Amino acid sequence: MIVVAHRGASAYAPENTLAALREAGRRGAHMAELDIQQTADGEFVVMHDATLRRTTNVSEVFPDRRPWRVCDFTLAEIRRLDAGSWFSAAFAGEGVPTLDEALQTLKDCRLGALVELKVRRRDPAAARRLADRVADDEHWRTAGAQGRFILQSFDWVTLRWITDLVPEMRTAALGKTYSRFALRRVARYASQINPHYLRVSAPYVRHVHEFGMTMFSWTVNTDYAIRRVIRDGVDGIISDYPDRVVDHLATAA
Repeated sequence: MIVVAHRGASAYAPENTLAALREAGRRGAHMAELDIQQTADGEFVVMHDATLRRTTNVSEVFPDRRPWRVCDFTLAEIRRLDAGSWFSAAFAGEGVPTLDEALQTLKDCRLGALVELKVRRRDPAAARRLADRVADDEHWRTAGAQGRFILQSFDWVTLRWITDLVPEMRTAALGKTYSRFALRRVARYASQINPHYLRVSAPYVRHVHEFGMTMFSWTVNTDYAIRRVIRDGVDGIISDYPDRVVDHLATAA
């Protein structure tokens, strides 16, 4: 069972920051999930929301740039933002990391990476840049072959593009519950199906396994939910509280 820290250990540190990724390692996770989006100048930064407002001080630094969409800011502008104070004063000054910075931190912490590509507008060139970024890094290329680097998205067209570009890359489809017929099609380009935990059932896990795919479930935070998805047989659990999952797995063993 793989323990994945959701946006890093986001119950304990500001989500999608280097601090949260480091905390994931301290809390017993095997991998960390993070979200990436493109800036106005084509860089990949780690950010969940389409806008910077919820998790940074962008409205103070750039008050006239409403609605503060990530894609409207350059990397240099995003570097000026504080992405930690909203969570706690202890994290004041924590920045928005780039994908390269996040991957280096995970490498240093000996963690795998579950990277979610946020797709607002399909962009084959961006898909190629991301695929090349991973394929050119021996560490993450090897990690991908071992199942320790996985790219996931709600946009299955983009996943197919990336699979065509780098056939050895492991990809995971996010979204709805699939029928057996749909699972057969998804298995052509995805290694995993990663559903919300409320969509998980033991029969569904078995169907996914029948098509040679694995399943990670998100975002599993309560003791009851953790016990249930363990019972249903998922292959990985994505949680804001990776230490809780580790404790339940120890008890189940």
